[in-house]
Amino acid sequence: MKNISRAWSFVLIALIYAAATSVGVVCYIYLPFAFWLNLLLADIAATVVTFVFSLIFRNASVYDPYWSVQPLVIVVGYAVARKDLTVTQILPLIAVLLWGIRLTANWAYTFYGLGFQDWRYTMLCEKTGKLYPVVNFVGIHLVPTLVVYGCVLPIAFTFEEAPAFNAGAAVFFALSVAATVLQGAADIQMHRYRKNRNGTFMRNGLWKYSRHPNYLGEILMWWGVALAYVCVMPSRWYLIAGAVANTLLFLCVSIPLAEGRQSRKEGFAEYKKQTRMLLPLPKKQK
Repeated sequence: MKNISRAWSFVLIALIYAAATSVGVVCYIYLPFAFWLNLLLADIAATVVTFVFSLIFRNASVYDPYWSVQPLVIVVGYAVARKDLTVTQILPLIAVLLWGIRLTANWAYTFYGLGFQDWRYTMLCEKTGKLYPVVNFVGIHLVPTLVVYGCVLPIAFTFEEAPAFNAGAAVFFALSVAATVLQGAADIQMHRYRKNRNGTFMRNGLWKYSRHPNYLGEILMWWGVALAYVCVMPSRWYLIAGAVANTLLFLCVSIPLAEGRQSRKEGFAEYKKQTRMLLPLPKKQK
């Protein structure tokens, strides 16, 4: 698929996601179960559509924008279906819109076309061999879908139950917005570094003290969403499960993969000693 231009790749991705969204919406509307189960099954159906096209184009990166597009579709869908929105519903809607639009724009900025695949997927393909189709569907497509579904579920309950607003929800809404700003700043700083490459490792801005400030922003975004809902519906505290799963995904998968690649560079051990994994704060040297 290397002969497909970047422009045509965008068109194809848009068509794929339109098809996936259509399948998901139909499933959600016509399935006879509780709203949360309909949403889960619709999400999985949309993921299957995306997976099929990733096989057709032999590129698992077809799935990459799903992470940010999925929540946008869900929250906008719920908002459109409601005639009157409460403050408790408007705030998470704003948080997800800010986060999702920014993250999707960041994906578009770094998307080179369907001729390019994320290095992590290529590595997994080489390591797993004949098992790669299973790894591709479960590890690259399904698990992230389930994690983000869990992250968005508190917002779905917010739209369904319309709980009363309180100060705690406002505080954690602010946390989600701040996390989006942090993540955006980290990504912009990294883009600038990649243009200039002044050093083996990024050591400016938020990256001066943190190896993964962008991941910190992603983690805090969904903790803000989860805890805001717990503040208005404390009996459903278990809905923080999505934020927990998201945190574990970054701590146990995304960060180890990124650091495994970075560790091949000379000086990584010293760089690791001088910087924290997530928090952009000075680290005391031993």
